[in-house]
Amino acid sequence: MTYKAVHFTLTLPTDAPEELLSTSYDLLSSEAGAIGFDSFEENETGLTGYIPTELFDPSALDRLPDALPIAGLSLSWTAEDVADQDWNEEWERTGYDPIIIGDVLCIHDLQHPLPSDVSVAYEIMIESRQAFGTGTHETTRMICSRLFSLPLSGKRVLDCGCGTGILSIASMKAGAASVVAYDIDEWSVRNTQHNIALNGVSDIEVLTGDRSVLSHVSGLFDVILANINRNVLLADMPFFAEVLNTGGRVLLSGFYEHDATLLTSRAQELGWKVVNKEVEDDWCMLEFGR
Repeated sequence: MTYKAVHFTLTLPTDAPEELLSTSYDLLSSEAGAIGFDSFEENETGLTGYIPTELFDPSALDRLPDALPIAGLSLSWTAEDVADQDWNEEWERTGYDPIIIGDVLCIHDLQHPLPSDVSVAYEIMIESRQAFGTGTHETTRMICSRLFSLPLSGKRVLDCGCGTGILSIASMKAGAASVVAYDIDEWSVRNTQHNIALNGVSDIEVLTGDRSVLSHVSGLFDVILANINRNVLLADMPFFAEVLNTGGRVLLSGFYEHDATLLTSRAQELGWKVVNKEVEDDWCMLEFGR
């Protein structure tokens, strides 16, 4: 799969408070996620979003300002192709500092091992081919933290949009019996397989595709994980319901808190109840139970 990198720059009206700029970029990334962007990174000039080439629609980008509730706000953008070998090259080269989640988990890469003064129950090594899915993002951290609070022993887990495979690996470390993971991005599938090997875990099956792969998977799941954008979640939740075991749990993230009402309404239509809600820097995680 090939990607486009789109560089967004927002300009506020001259009389608008400067603090609105950060909020505007948050809203922009939320709306861009709804039209297919699957990861973002901040930079000195604004925000860069990454979208599969097949989903890139210039007219949809031009309509984005209409969804931002600030009169006079202007948006400019430029797009460029991202070559396979250049995809997040700087991230891969420099890596990331270890992420510590309480006394439970440390997520780190090859360049930055577990600090000698840190004591945790588990550690996960993630070598990322993309920035999203290392544990640095709020949504990933919230789900990882929650996984180690769930009774996962002997459970079967579904990881939807697995990215680097971090949630699959965390599930196995937390005691799951097996995991089925899938991602539409072939790079992510290869990255997940690589990280599975790095961490020495097994019983994780990795598939290439979208929710349609579920039609080829037999049996039900006790826990379903999905860290994807809002619109994909809304479309996929009925399919998750078809493979969720009685008494099962669904952990969803990848969206802002103001989108929680939409997702909760869809969950209620499916007979799910809210079990837990967590928010970090306006990003939200919802846990549902059947």
